[in-house]
Amino acid sequence: MTRAARILLVDDEVSIQRAPAPLLRSRGYEVEVAGTGNDALDALRTRPPDLIVLDLGLPDLDGVEVCRRVRAESAVPIVVLSARGGEADKVTALDLGADDYVTKPFSPEELLARIRVALRRVFAEDETPAGRRQIGDLTIDYDRHRVLRKDEEIRLTPKEFDLLALLARSADRVLTHRTILKAIWGPNAVDQPEHLWVLMAQLRKKIEPDPSQPKYLVSEPWVGYRFVTEPENL
Repeated sequence: MTRAARILLVDDEVSIQRAPAPLLRSRGYEVEVAGTGNDALDALRTRPPDLIVLDLGLPDLDGVEVCRRVRAESAVPIVVLSARGGEADKVTALDLGADDYVTKPFSPEELLARIRVALRRVFAEDETPAGRRQIGDLTIDYDRHRVLRKDEEIRLTPKEFDLLALLARSADRVLTHRTILKAIWGPNAVDQPEHLWVLMAQLRKKIEPDPSQPKYLVSEPWVGYRFVTEPENL
């Protein structure tokens, strides 16, 4: 039987501690609460969680710094839960390795859905993409650089395939524009987002049933893109 996932909730607001913690426990998760960044880092080292829900406005360390320190020693998924809804805060946290970003006030069901998605890679039998991967009606063949919709091949350029493969390997996680630009075009391209916008538009025309309402390649406005494997759940 699969064990219950252990979640570390890092937030100094008592009202937040009283809301998500019981909610998560009611869904079968084990929950530990930390009110400071240093307490969170101590818990990470002594009682490693399966996932961290992290506020950015902590009394001792800024949550961004906590994210940086966690990533220096652990690959544990991090879901940021913060009142900071600005574009710069989201980009910084995600570039430092956060898996997702939920803005307060938040929907409990949205938070639960994001946590489920982040936990998938913790309990996956194999985290390394296989030679072929099936997502919805798409099949991505990493070895042959081919993409099929059912049995019909979708002709992609090398750059289009690189973009699709990059997003699919981090499925359901937000990748920032900067992260994608560095991976596809190199570090000198991080200030040229127009390359990515054009490439994404081309890829959506080939992949999406309706490019104007994408169900796989979803935008996080001003932040980046997410490859959604179960669009009905998010």
